[in-house]
Amino acid sequence: MRRPAALRCLLATLAGTVVGCDAWSPSVDSTPHGAPRTAWGDPDLQGLWPIDRLNGTPVQRPETFGERRLLTDEEFAERGERLRNLNARYDQEIAANKMGGGHWAEMGEPNRLTSLIVEPANGRLPPLTAAGEHRSSTMTSSWSAIPFDRVSDFNPLDRCITRGLPASMFPFMYNSGIEIVQAPGYVVIRLELVHETRIVPLDGRPTLAPGIAQWLGDSRGRFEGDTLVIETTNFNGESPMLIVGPGGKPIPTSRELKIVERLTRVDADTIDYEVAVDDPVVLTRPWKAAFPLARDADYRIYEYACHEDNSAIRNFIVTSRFERQLEAARTESRP
Repeated sequence: MRRPAALRCLLATLAGTVVGCDAWSPSVDSTPHGAPRTAWGDPDLQGLWPIDRLNGTPVQRPETFGERRLLTDEEFAERGERLRNLNARYDQEIAANKMGGGHWAEMGEPNRLTSLIVEPANGRLPPLTAAGEHRSSTMTSSWSAIPFDRVSDFNPLDRCITRGLPASMFPFMYNSGIEIVQAPGYVVIRLELVHETRIVPLDGRPTLAPGIAQWLGDSRGRFEGDTLVIETTNFNGESPMLIVGPGGKPIPTSRELKIVERLTRVDADTIDYEVAVDDPVVLTRPWKAAFPLARDADYRIYEYACHEDNSAIRNFIVTSRFERQLEAARTESRP
């Protein structure tokens, strides 16, 4: 399929090939009013905007904070001490000649946000509908304490397909890199985890037909002043709304999921990011998160070498079946 020249050039750049791309080189018009502009006049959002710094900030606000958005000085100091201790594990493990969680997790830097969710006012996810509760009760993953027998026992992240949306725009314990690239008529958001690229057209084209559903949905963007607005629909309803860890209640999605993101570059090194999430099938009301993206030109996105049909899923299933066979044999041998 032939692609517009600007998009062909953009994809070549992401692949590391920039021959013939001078026509849209991302030089910035540093005008004194509003956000910087690209050479073709759009607000310039390009760069590396990793969200690993936010890993120490809960998505949901602990109930003890009520509707308070920011930490006190004392609470901020406590968070800083906790994160310093967690981030020290790498050096401690090196000194002990071992490898553990300190080599695996990036715990972030302290900030004063009590949560990433800002609406409802209590900073917590709204209750699920009856249908949402039912879907949640049937969701399983590699963290579930269940016997594993089929691929469907695992979620899309386990299977190296996707974190889905809006989950992919939230910090994770590792590989939280985000890169934004622009070309005339397009904004591209490159996600380190799970090696995905969101191509967002800005030309006003209609969305896909309702029957066409995708893991990351179908996005359409537009600029409202200095703010990029992205509306995404046409989800397949098969990925979690948010990826949670052991003991966490899975948050499902449906094909009615709709998200609206707003990205505003407020200074040279900061984008204010907002995401409004609505899914009337599973949520009793919409919710919104808001947090800053900090530019880090030194961040490097490495290959996230995880792909569907890798050995992990097979190993889970084979091991689970072996353990059950072993236990059954032990039971039969008992007097």
